[in-house]
Amino acid sequence: MVYLDNNATTPLDPRVCEVMSQFLRNHFGNPSSLYPIGRDVKEMITAARETIAEAIGAKRSEIVFTGSGTESDNFAIRGVMDALPEKPELITSAVEHPALIETANYLEKMGKKVTFVPVDECGTINVEFLEKAISSKTAIVSIMHANNELGTIQPIADVVRIAKMKDILVHTDAVQSFGKIDFNVTDLGVDLLSISAHKVYGPKGVGAIYIRKGTPIQPLIYGGHQERLMRAGTENTAGIVGFGEAVRIMMTDSKKDKKHIARLANRLKTGIEERIPKTKFNGPETNRIQGTLNFSFYGLEAEAILLALATKDIYVSTGSACSEESEEVSHVLSAIGLKPEVARSTVRMSLGRFNSETDVDTVLTELPEIVRKLREISGLDIDDYA
Repeated sequence: MVYLDNNATTPLDPRVCEVMSQFLRNHFGNPSSLYPIGRDVKEMITAARETIAEAIGAKRSEIVFTGSGTESDNFAIRGVMDALPEKPELITSAVEHPALIETANYLEKMGKKVTFVPVDECGTINVEFLEKAISSKTAIVSIMHANNELGTIQPIADVVRIAKMKDILVHTDAVQSFGKIDFNVTDLGVDLLSISAHKVYGPKGVGAIYIRKGTPIQPLIYGGHQERLMRAGTENTAGIVGFGEAVRIMMTDSKKDKKHIARLANRLKTGIEERIPKTKFNGPETNRIQGTLNFSFYGLEAEAILLALATKDIYVSTGSACSEESEEVSHVLSAIGLKPEVARSTVRMSLGRFNSETDVDTVLTELPEIVRKLREISGLDIDDYA
């Protein structure tokens, strides 16, 4: 199997699996209990919290565990806007993950004002537009750190500089950048930041949100005293322990992983461009998560390419996994100005820790032939798509 959809989810690292297995075999206590078997679990959650805080340069008390990156995004936006009812305006970008886009759409239905900042052909936000959009009624600006479809890294420092001049809170969705580029919350200057375990070779069903001390925010979930009253409900204990271990490994292996992934991705990108005519690389050449490759193959439907590759046990995607079943053109590709017929021909490949040179060789052997055969069948003049 050649798995090239690491932006959708990463395989569980065997080392994480082992730590989680040991935990599940030996620990079942409720971390809210006062007796020893509960306190032992509580200490393990605290250790995971400390590891994640260290990884992003935060204080332990500023990390709240959630059920996913999507929940973290919802918590950041809705929690702040609930806490600041006198400021009913949100500013976000046109290329956010569906977790943000759909939250923004919900807020609009509830009477809030939402402004979507446009992007250029590489997916980078228009900073001047953002600056003009801020008003005294703006509660929060939410701009993703790195785009999940294109890999584009956004100018968060500029966003923070502009927002802080007018005392506006800033959130960034760092689900796709965490572990792939170096950052810490102090340097970024953001007030809130979302991350997810299953994007860093940890388990699904657990995420976290960084909330800078003093940030006004209301919980989404009420009930018990878990997570310092910020997120009620018995914790996903095994998931949190796995998240902590995944982040510990990430901090240890980060430099090696980045070098490995960059080498493979550059070789794959060059090979596709050399071997397959009439293709378009989408996104910036630099200032991008290097393991994310987004190509349009003129004259074809991406789904046909995806299914043909799957017959060879090669797995890629047509965009965000959270919108894969939608028949609509990707909102990200529309925002960067791709024609619908070009957007529908677009495939995303995202590499990770466990990919190999052999994986790249396999794709560069199979993909050109698949594209050639599909184009023969389509009978379309691909020059019309350029």
